Amino acid sequence: MDNDVVEKNNNGLPLRKPLLNISTYAKLQIIIEICNMKKVAFYTLGCKLNYSETSTIARLFEQRGYQKVDFTDSPDIFIINTCSVTENADKKCRKIVKEARKISPDGYVAVIGCYAQLKPREIAEIPGVDAVLGAAEKFQLIELLDGFVRPAAPQIFAGDIARVNQQFHAAYSYGDRTRTFLKVQDGCNYNCSFCTIPLARGASRSDTPENILAKAREIAASGEVREIVLTGVNTGDYGIINGKRQYRFIELIRQLEQIDGIERFRISSIEPNLLTDEIISFVAQSQKFVPHFHVPLQSGSNKILGLMRRRYRRELYAERVAKIKELMPNCCIGVDVIVGFPGETDEDFLQTYQFLNELDVSYLHVFTYSERINTPAATMQGRVPEKIRAERSRMLHILSDKKRRYFYEQNIGKQAVVLFENDVENGMMYGFTENYVRVAAKYDPLLVGELKTVQMTGINPEGYMEVTEPELVWEKV
Repeated sequence: MDNDVVEKNNNGLPLRKPLLNISTYAKLQIIIEICNMKKVAFYTLGCKLNYSETSTIARLFEQRGYQKVDFTDSPDIFIINTCSVTENADKKCRKIVKEARKISPDGYVAVIGCYAQLKPREIAEIPGVDAVLGAAEKFQLIELLDGFVRPAAPQIFAGDIARVNQQFHAAYSYGDRTRTFLKVQDGCNYNCSFCTIPLARGASRSDTPENILAKAREIAASGEVREIVLTGVNTGDYGIINGKRQYRFIELIRQLEQIDGIERFRISSIEPNLLTDEIISFVAQSQKFVPHFHVPLQSGSNKILGLMRRRYRRELYAERVAKIKELMPNCCIGVDVIVGFPGETDEDFLQTYQFLNELDVSYLHVFTYSERINTPAATMQGRVPEKIRAERSRMLHILSDKKRRYFYEQNIGKQAVVLFENDVENGMMYGFTENYVRVAAKYDPLLVGELKTVQMTGINPEGYMEVTEPELVWEKV
């Protein structure tokens, strides 16, 4: 102590120093602010479009000083983004609200999305719900809910669907997955007899190419995204702005091809009547758009397609598949199919089964029909018993497993480029090839979010493709 140099003032008295220097004080202030930040958690049900919107809403919260946390991390606020394609999605929403209440009994619970738009009062009656926001209001929830103080009774903000039709809300996912889901289109004009989406999301509308390209460049500038998945309710119907068709989907993807910094683009789903030869040919020669199409079928029976009010018949679907395989033999083709639609007889179902069995497709997404209020199908004659619906679903799930395995077997021995994801379990990591083969490899932290050329060697017991480093091939001199 005696050797310490003590600074003194003009009167010879020791100077009084602050207890903390500025940098330490600043750090403490940050810690205090973090401790005072309200924590918000998100849960998303449904499609890629919902994921893109949830991620965008989460960024709005973070910009306002909220701390995004996991669902189980005792959040102050829960935001549940819902789907209402099937009855099962409604049940899931109820279960998630119940779980949120268990985790944070005093937390604020807001339910948004399609189910919220369709049945706001029904959701408000779920014990534990504090607020319900419809399709137009969900992007304004921070302003509308003002501090997230739990109300005496649930608040409902769900306007008429006509208001939804007036605007397009841009959205993309970021930080949640290796791939980014970029919303390019919303709503639907097709009015299929089984579907509630036009009631929940309104008419078909799109973002401008300029805005979409700007978002893609913004994503690329992060340096962390290798693949963008274009998503929408009816993605192939892209181009309707202010109620008028101003662009075509093919024009958009041609411009996206020129974006630097993104190695891959993937089309999430596209109707067969909108999947033109022009689009197929473009993807076949593209350096960035990958050979993978997800093309909804819904039924292999023309009678049922008519009852569903689909805009094509099985013959057109078969033509689309044949054209894809002609230009891209290694292309992955996914199929949506509904079983148990009203009026679907055993003969109709067998037509669907045989049609799919003979098609050169890679996997099926099987949906069991469920009655949805305010849709024409809900009042149709010929209701299929639940037990029969379940059996038909089981048969198509087995067929899907066979289709997927056969497709994977065709890829054994080939080289592919895998985008590895931050999906690690028991020392293994997973990713997808360009043509959507799911790959399993030994975990390497350097590979997360990276593209890697691999040799596909076989299928493991879980049904994933095993890979090795490709062997070097030396040219003979």
